[in-house]
Amino acid sequence: MTTEAEGGPRLSPVERREWDLRLAAARGENTPVSPMGWVRLTMRVLALVVLIAVFVPLHFLYRALAYGSPFPMLFLRYAARVCGAKVEVIGTHLRRDVFYIANHISWVDILALAGASGTAFVAKAELSQSPVVGWLASLNRTVFVKREHRMGVAEQINALKEALVDNWSVTVFPEGTTTDGQSLLPFKTSMLSVLEPPPPGVLVQPVVLDYGPVAEWIGWIGEEGGLNNAKRVLARKGTFRLRLYYLEPFSPEDFRGRKAIGMESRRRIEEALLEILGRPLRTFAHTVPPVRYAPRPEDASQN
Repeated sequence: MTTEAEGGPRLSPVERREWDLRLAAARGENTPVSPMGWVRLTMRVLALVVLIAVFVPLHFLYRALAYGSPFPMLFLRYAARVCGAKVEVIGTHLRRDVFYIANHISWVDILALAGASGTAFVAKAELSQSPVVGWLASLNRTVFVKREHRMGVAEQINALKEALVDNWSVTVFPEGTTTDGQSLLPFKTSMLSVLEPPPPGVLVQPVVLDYGPVAEWIGWIGEEGGLNNAKRVLARKGTFRLRLYYLEPFSPEDFRGRKAIGMESRRRIEEALLEILGRPLRTFAHTVPPVRYAPRPEDASQN
């Protein structure tokens, strides 16, 4: 959504109320939900419960008889749709021995990416505390990373290696947090240490997630809690388009170390984002300790 301060069109009263709610949520306030919003939220939660009741028993039954259950991927694919996302895949994703590196906007990213490719994840530890979503993510071998938890990096890298072997693909969100879909933070490359040296035959494939005009409403940013964000997203009217752009993969062996791999991935993602948005990227307005990022006061005032 473009504000008047950014040179965009004047907002209607409805758009202004939505924008004010988004700003309040980013400040950490508990944002209200309309009566119809509660109806939509309740219906979506019930639909998720039905999906859980169907797919989780099938998953555990399959795992008792064979290895590599397809049901987490199927469940997450349908769960993304229940939450309102109409996922469109652009490009071809590698099916195994691949390390996806993606920009990060919402917990819906996990549902959509796993539903499209069956990938495992590295995600921030706060997600594990989110009702239902955290548990569902753990079913797909998500590796939860604590912010500023330096002593646990080696343990997290080992878990990442296991996930790569088990799921054949792993997705990392190196920005260290979710953003607003209009920005791209510096990449935190500690979780790319698994590529030093690269496992034999593993490629890196950058991925861009594009929520279009609803990105800032969907985005989980600032001081907003996971429960409030889930409530806002599930109460939202209608559906939204989420495009997954799988960019050209490259061999990590062509780059010396995780920092060079992260720099090349970020370059490709930024280039694709500029083309998708059709305008320069915006400075992110919130402090992000994991990547030692803090906006300058003059930049923050423009958002």
